Amino acid sequence: MGEVKLRRAEPADADAVAACVQHAYARYEGQLARPPKPALADYTAVVQSTLTWLLESTLGDNECVGVLVLVPQVDHLLLDNVAVEPAWQGRGLGKRLLEFAEGEAKRLGFSEVRLYTNALMTENRALYARVGYVEYERRDVDGRDTVFMRKRLSSPPA
Repeated sequence: MGEVKLRRAEPADADAVAACVQHAYARYEGQLARPPKPALADYTAVVQSTLTWLLESTLGDNECVGVLVLVPQVDHLLLDNVAVEPAWQGRGLGKRLLEFAEGEAKRLGFSEVRLYTNALMTENRALYARVGYVEYERRDVDGRDTVFMRKRLSSPPA
């Protein structure tokens, strides 16, 4: 990833993670009837209770430029949040975070990654579709038109 490195977030990173998420979702302010769920999360709790990864600039300031939140479920890995700072978008970092999530799913023994997103976040849905996610359900969740997507992964060699 050259200009960035990926590492597990630590409790001391919660404020930086929250700020990155807030910046990434700010473009939806005014477009959605309710704030996106990731923008409302308590990242102190998220970092402590999930597999949260921090994408960090290596250009000298160690700035948080991306976030990935993964939550193991019984039969799949939930990709709970992927966010990239607006100034860093368009460099393929979101796609790289999605690829990393798939690798983690395989490493943890899962054959599927699932995610959900607001139906109005069409750019995100298009990215997910381009990398192989398919919609399998759509329903209202807390007043949000929510699209559920999944990607089945190839089985690891036995």
